[in-house]
Amino acid sequence: MERHIAAHLAAADAVRLWDQLRTVGEATSVANAKGLLDVARHEQARRLAIVDYLPRTNRESRQKLTYMAAYLIATRGTLAPHEMNSILAS
Repeated sequence: MERHIAAHLAAADAVRLWDQLRTVGEATSVANAKGLLDVARHEQARRLAIVDYLPRTNRESRQKLTYMAAYLIATRGTLAPHEMNSILAS
């Protein structure tokens, strides 16, 4: 979860930087776009690692469910059907 939080914060920072560069007309670089895409992919991979994680105890199961609920509320996101099935199965 800590890795996902760090990846999510890095993605938010990258988006903020991209927006600042775009505002001053410097966000046209393909390298900048690739960097932003890489950060987003890293965040997605960390989120999927949590979704696919199989808790070993009831405590871990509750932590996983609480974390995912908080993440979805904070980001106003949704889960794909296979992600929901994975979470419900664990």
